[in-house]
Amino acid sequence: MSALPGTASRRRIYLMRHGHVDYLARHVVASGGVNVVPLTTRGRLQAEAAGVALSRVVFDKAVCSGYPRTHETASHVLAAQKRPPQLEIDEGLVERGNGRFPKVNSRAELIELMRGHFSNEGVTAPGDRAIEGAEPAAVAQARALASVRNLLRKPDWHTALVVAHEGINRLLLSWACGAGINATGAFEQDTGCINVLDFDLHPDGEVWRTMIKAVNLTPYNWLKHGMNLTSLEALFERDANEELR
Repeated sequence: MSALPGTASRRRIYLMRHGHVDYLARHVVASGGVNVVPLTTRGRLQAEAAGVALSRVVFDKAVCSGYPRTHETASHVLAAQKRPPQLEIDEGLVERGNGRFPKVNSRAELIELMRGHFSNEGVTAPGDRAIEGAEPAAVAQARALASVRNLLRKPDWHTALVVAHEGINRLLLSWACGAGINATGAFEQDTGCINVLDFDLHPDGEVWRTMIKAVNLTPYNWLKHGMNLTSLEALFERDANEELR
């Protein structure tokens, strides 16, 4: 089994969230193509900043969910590598299904709806905060974990780049800290952020210890100066009371 230098059975995953996107861009709203929304200019710059920050890390593996925003982000990061690995697609890492959105009249209402979707309360006991038809958090976590475990069982690598989504990353981090899905809402994931997770493995590739080395690092603004909004608020940062038509 390949392992991080100086260790017997440890592997590292650099888990990223994709860069900034505009879910309310006219062409996105008109087409309903939320899952195919591309990075904005800001998102590309965030991904490029991550690439510079990670340029001295040698990736043996690179995986993304396959949605354009994760594929673009991973591609910008890998462009800064001297010998980048081939980017692989794992659909088990796609974002948690949102279900059928009710009609909302303003960005503020949309932010509140999505906050409930990602919060601890909305994840563990959705109740009235659930979006109709939304994928249960436990189901999304199970499939994402299956993808991570499958990656960890593969031979001949010790350092991997994985680019996924806010909801999926929150669920993975909540599992990694031992809280199941109960800590999901506590893990903020700014666009273009990097998390670092180490895994000690049994000989068969099964995990016996998980360590969170870093969370929500943003190379384009390491100290978060001026980043006073949550990631959801930042995505919809135009006038929150602006009507949606």
